[in-house]
Formats: sequence, C-alpha cells, structure tokens
Amino acid sequence: MERRLNSLFPSLMLEDHAEEVGLVERNRKLQMPPLVWSLVFGFATGESRSLADFRRSYNSTADDTLCPSGFYQQLTPELAEYLSDLVEAALDEVTVPDTTSREIDRFRDIISADGTVLRLHELLADDFEGRKEEQTGARLHLLHNITEQTIDDYSVTDEKTHDSTQFDTGPWLEDRLVLFGRAYLSYRRFALIDENGGYFVTPLKDNAKPVITEELREWRGDAIPLEGEQIHDVTEDLYRQYIDVEVEVEFERRAYAGEQSEDSKRFRVVGVRDEGADDRDYELYITNVPREEFLPDELATIYSCRWETELLFRELKTQYELDEFDTIKKHVVEILLYAAILSLLVSQELLALLTEHASAEIVFPPERWAATLRSHAQLLLYRLGDYLGYSPPPLLDRLVKEAQKIHQERQTLQEELVTAMQPTAEA
Repeated sequence: MERRLNSLFPSLMLEDHAEEVGLVERNRKLQMPPLVWSLVFGFATGESRSLADFRRSYNSTADDTLCPSGFYQQLTPELAEYLSDLVEAALDEVTVPDTTSREIDRFRDIISADGTVLRLHELLADDFEGRKEEQTGARLHLLHNITEQTIDDYSVTDEKTHDSTQFDTGPWLEDRLVLFGRAYLSYRRFALIDENGGYFVTPLKDNAKPVITEELREWRGDAIPLEGEQIHDVTEDLYRQYIDVEVEVEFERRAYAGEQSEDSKRFRVVGVRDEGADDRDYELYITNVPREEFLPDELATIYSCRWETELLFRELKTQYELDEFDTIKKHVVEILLYAAILSLLVSQELLALLTEHASAEIVFPPERWAATLRSHAQLLLYRLGDYLGYSPPPLLDRLVKEAQKIHQERQTLQEELVTAMQPTAEA
C-alpha cells in the first residue's frame, strides 16, 4: 500500500517540483512529502478540520516539528499553485477498474459534467462572487469519468460562473457519452457534440419546445398522432409507457466574422413514466443515441449513473469537509480545495488497490469506502511516514509542545485564581 502511494507522488518529485515553483529550498526546515501527505490524509480525519489539525498531522510525520506561526507561513499562493500542479498530475495517473455494465461498453467512456457550490466567508466576495448579493461562494466544476471512476478535468470559479461555460467541445468527445444536467441544455452544444462523433443524454427542460417530426415506435390501436406537435403539449394526453420520437430544434451558431447564422438539427426525445410521481408524468430526455442501440428505459437507466457524481460531491463535502472554509484568504481556500481533491484522488487510487486485491464478487460502495478511509487515515499517514524514512520527535515531546500555553501574557483560569487569592493569603 505504501509503495502504491509513493508511486503516485514520489518524494523526489515532490521535492524537485517544490524547488521549481520556488516554494521551498532544500536547506529549509520544511519537508515537502510530509506536508503533502498531511494535507491529503488530514482531510480524512476528525469531525471537523482546521489548519491546526493539519499542522499536528505534519508534526506527527516529519523529522522536525513546526510551530503554529512557522506552519502558517508555508500556506502561500505558491503552495496553492504547487498543489494544483499535483492535482493535474494525479488526474493522469489514477485509474479504478471498470465496474460498469457490459451492455454500455459500446461507448469509449461515460462522462458526467456537473458542479457544486462551496460557501465561503463574506470577506471573500471580491474573489468569489455569489449569485445573490449577500452570499459568497466558489463553484467546483467536474468532468467525472463514470466508466473509469476518475476525474477527467476540473475547474474552480466564483459561484456566478455557470457550469455550462466550463464544458469544452472538441474531438475528445468522439465515441464518448456525456450525461448533462438541465443546466447544460444547449442545442448548439448538442450539435457540436454530435458533429464531433460524441453522444449526450440530458433531461429536457419544461420550457423547451422541440417540434416532433417522426415517431420512432409504432403503436397499435387508436394512438394519438404526435408529428408536428411540441413535445410538452402532448404528454398529458398520452397513456403509453414510453415516448420515443424524433424532434427538430433550432439554434444559433457561434458568430463568425461578425455574423451569426441560424441552424436546425434533429435529435431524439425519449420519455419514461416516473413511477414515483403522477401516473401521467414522464421523465423526458433529449439525446442523439440511436434507437437501434438503446431503448427509452435503457437510456433512463444509463442516465441514472449520473448519481455517482452526486455521491462524489457528497464524499468531498461530508468526508473531506470541502464545504467548511474558516478563512478569509483566497489562497488558503485554494489550498484546502486542492487538498480535498487530492484526498479524493488518493482515495480512488487506494480503492483501485483494494479492488485488485479482493475477490471479484466483492463490491465496495463509494460512501462506505470513504468512511473506512477516513477512520484509518492517521494510521495510513503514520505507516507512510515510516515507509518514507521519516522519524518524528518522540510522542511525549510532541505532546509537551502541543499542550503548553502559547501566549504567556494570558493567564489561565487557575493562574487568575492564584493571583486573586494572593492578597488574602498575605493578609
């Protein structure tokens, strides 16, 4: 296990890159491998995390301890940049064995695009503008590869930046299926995905008005004809189990040479009755996946894989305390954010190791694994530090340093009592 973690972030690489970005010199007291691993596993311990807890994790791993001021001085914009580089490196390294159904091997990858909001201190409003005037927030955007159970890409913006602006189309989409939320609905984006050989599935918004051009399934009996109708105008009159139609949508192409042209394209809309709601309600999805490959209920099942991305955000917020930023410094927010993402990536790497080691029939639910990692994080940090050859000061010495009074000018309750009692005793 220690060897696997060290291969993900070799100590020499951590030290050399710290020098490259001007973060630390080799003769400085700070040791980069213990710092990185303390930030990684520090997010996975305790009921709530603080900078003091990270410092204690570092002091229990490194050869020499750092006092509070010495540790806080290391939390710089350069450290934030350094951790960002480590995240980018890990994105290319971490892979988890494919556990998706063989039925959807037809796609090269299934990707989920999504984002989540992180609440911040109001004094950070200039750097992280919220959607509402009285709020401050950052938005974490992820491209989650559901097939490989990894993060393909990410970005951090203020809350006002829409998720859809962080999704780039291009040749990388070929033969990949992207699952979007309603916020990403854009016919021009869908056209570009289709033209790049990719596929998409997205819930249809209630105010979307694509016109039905053809029914892709024939119904026996006195079925209601749908051609020429807008999809939302007819759903309340239907009793069929599924809807499967071709629709035409209109959109504007991106402006070229100062001119913007209109265009249209035909896609597929499928509807599956929502059994948990009114029996006339359909869950409608717009897609370019052909009917010959997947029926409506199969597409709905594939789209439900997007729930794994929601579990990913839940893991970041509940297990790694991503939604708790007790700081007014932008670069400290970034340090804590990148540390949380690194924790997640290391978690996925260890999960891959478990999957390789365990019997094929054993299943590891993501939330159960995250909780298990969190409860064993300090032990992992201790074993990794020992594997890397670090010898922290004796525990008793560290306890003395941690527990002693820092501010000598401030009296403890016992000292105040003794001071108050002295005149009485002298009298």
